[in-house]
Amino acid sequence: MSSLNHVQRVKLLYKGILRLHRGLPTPMKEMGDSYAKEEFKRHKDASEAHSQLFMKEWTKYYVTLSNQIGRDARKRPIGKQLDEQLLDEFADDQLVQLHELYKELKGPLDGIADK
Repeated sequence: MSSLNHVQRVKLLYKGILRLHRGLPTPMKEMGDSYAKEEFKRHKDASEAHSQLFMKEWTKYYVTLSNQIGRDARKRPIGKQLDEQLLDEFADDQLVQLHELYKELKGPLDGIADK
């Protein structure tokens, strides 16, 4: 994988994330696809340092989600609690974005446990 250039690694990660999202319930897939698309687009021209952090965090997301989807997703929750220390490091705009994401997901996810 080290022979790939940065753009190729970004595209590979992005496509892998979208593939993983296929294993999610439809509301989560749609939200995840939309969020990933917006985030990857938003960070297209990020600095090298920011780009490395971005790739690291999205790679952790990919690994975590692939492990969770590999289990019986109907019996186990998908996702994990955010560490309070991590939340303390969020900028105000990130907290607003997280809250908006929460509100958006809250409605569609209420009915998933019943399926």
